[in-house]
Amino acid sequence: MPSTISEVEEQATQERGLAGGPSNPMAQHAYEGFARRQSRSGSGLFLGAAAIALVLVLASIVGLWLLRSVRRLNRQVAHLNRQTEQLNQRLQGAEQQVKSLDQKASQAFAAQVAAVQPDQAPDRVSDQVPHEIKDSQATSATQTQLPLPSTAAAQPPRQATQTTEESRQQRDADLQKLKQSLGQIAETRRTADGVVMTFGEKSIRFDSGNSNLSPQYRGILNRVARVVMPLKRYSIYVYAYTDDIGTKDYNLQLSARRARAVRDALVQAGIDSSLISTKGFGKSKPLVAGSNPKARTANRRVEIGIIDSIPAAKQTTSKVGTKPSANR
Repeated sequence: MPSTISEVEEQATQERGLAGGPSNPMAQHAYEGFARRQSRSGSGLFLGAAAIALVLVLASIVGLWLLRSVRRLNRQVAHLNRQTEQLNQRLQGAEQQVKSLDQKASQAFAAQVAAVQPDQAPDRVSDQVPHEIKDSQATSATQTQLPLPSTAAAQPPRQATQTTEESRQQRDADLQKLKQSLGQIAETRRTADGVVMTFGEKSIRFDSGNSNLSPQYRGILNRVARVVMPLKRYSIYVYAYTDDIGTKDYNLQLSARRARAVRDALVQAGIDSSLISTKGFGKSKPLVAGSNPKARTANRRVEIGIIDSIPAAKQTTSKVGTKPSANR
């Protein structure tokens, strides 16, 4: 029993020694240093964990902001794509409307021009008559030798003059309609016997020193061809001009090649090549005097003249003038 009490007292003494630290000064100093290191390491771990958590929070915030920015940009790009598609559809619709209007204008003008050519109708009919019938008619006319009265001679002078005036007015009206149709394509002006179209660098442009026609300008010439092809008694003249840079001979040759390039494009569009004449004027006949860039731009041009192959003076003579050769 006494031994048990002593053991309990000794154990209590040891626990009090451990709770109060070692009684030896050296051991106590070591114990305090160990305790401080433990507290520092614990605080360091806490600070490290807090820093990592802060970094993760900041990274999450930045990631969310970037994700929202990317989504917003995607929505804007999709919106721009939809607008682009709508604009393309509108452009295609406008081009189709322009083509339809050009075709209607060409057909209307062709019908009007064909309706005012009564003087050519007998020639076309006679070309369709077989040769045997023509020969028999010629033989019969030779045997009888009866003079055929001239329609123009049979008409009173006042009526013949009135007919000539009506023909001239109709011809002027046709040329005015032609000018309006071609004026929708390029700058167009009237002349005594037709119209002249002027294509500057905004309409047809050649590279410096080059005579090759870019494909983007062939559409303009195709529109011109659709208006001109229905015409029956017109000739086409293509004139090309350069600026004052270079020698006279060089510019003459360059302008001639450019005029031929425009002619070839018109032929590919369906116009008979025998109706087209070309000429290069080089740097002669400038529209604007001077050597500044503005003047040179204005002088670099191509002109397409659409001229009536039966001038007004000849039409007047053929209707009012003389009797047919059979009556002479």
